[in-house]
Amino acid sequence: MMLNRRQFQLGLAGALGAAALPGAAGAQSRDNELNILCWEGYNTDSVLGPFRSAHPGATVRAESGTSDPDMINKIRAGEINIWDLINLNQPWARDQMYPEGLIKPLDKERFMPLFDKFLPEFRGPYPLAFADDGALLGLPQRYGPFCFVVNTDKISREMAEDQGWNLFLDPALAGRYGVLTYDNWNLIHFCMAAGIDPFSPLSADQKQRFTEVATRIFQNSKVRSGDLVAMNIALINGEIDAYFTGGTYTASPARYDGQTQVRGITPRSGPIDGKGGVVWIELTSTVNNPNLSPLAAEFLEFVHQPEIAKAVAFAEGTYNPVANMGDPETMALFDEEELDAIQWDTLPEEMARSVEFDSMPDYDELIQIYTAIRR
Repeated sequence: MMLNRRQFQLGLAGALGAAALPGAAGAQSRDNELNILCWEGYNTDSVLGPFRSAHPGATVRAESGTSDPDMINKIRAGEINIWDLINLNQPWARDQMYPEGLIKPLDKERFMPLFDKFLPEFRGPYPLAFADDGALLGLPQRYGPFCFVVNTDKISREMAEDQGWNLFLDPALAGRYGVLTYDNWNLIHFCMAAGIDPFSPLSADQKQRFTEVATRIFQNSKVRSGDLVAMNIALINGEIDAYFTGGTYTASPARYDGQTQVRGITPRSGPIDGKGGVVWIELTSTVNNPNLSPLAAEFLEFVHQPEIAKAVAFAEGTYNPVANMGDPETMALFDEEELDAIQWDTLPEEMARSVEFDSMPDYDELIQIYTAIRR
């Protein structure tokens, strides 16, 4: 049902499709084979290369998905015998994958010490990393608030945060903003702009309000694209002053190129317990593969080493904070320019204004409404 956080094309970091992966063949020894289903970033050479070097002779492949449900459905459809690790956003491990027997708990003795080196909000330890029975379901790493983006040369950060989602309902901004068409995130954000909690069941009146707001925001937008680079370029060249749906994740490439007027905004207030922002947090879990590779646990531990955690944070394309930045050794690897790219200066307060992403009870109906409006 959810979530397409980042609508990138399906990618393979091994040039082979899932059907051709060795794990599909059966129960042969998989001591030197690792297959990872993940969001982009973990499949880059900067992450996989050092792991391959540390395990000579190992065959390591990573495929990036187009949505969390798409990746989960691969496991459901019989690929549980192929994959060793799966990297998804925060609600899925606890709410769906563990209850359905798609993932297996991690070794607490081995992995719980990693939480001691996480940022305070994850050091608790992070609740959604655990099942009700106490099982450790996965480790958090990348995260970030995801709301909208402005050019602060045209719209001040203070004004954008104060106006929040109402910014896009202001007639003065009509024709001066774009919509980054990450469809499932758009649903969440249209609800927020309508003053509705997207993670609770909606009444008929609320659905009507959603329809009205979505129609208005689409109609008054100047640019609509699923390409974050194109949206940032439009913002930089003055074609638009803001875009609806975006955040640290989408603004970071432009900021790292020196265009620091491109800034992700988290509203100061909103419809969910007074909060107007939403944050995504990734968890990586071991698949309940009956012939699970021993390299799965090795890789999960590996990506939390300081140098590799930094590589995950600054994988090619987009840049994001990671939970590991609570470790002074990891934090020391980030320079001032990199911290500015991920808006480190305001990240704690933006997190405090955000609720965690969750599934949407009315997703199926809202996506039909949305699709008709978008057309």
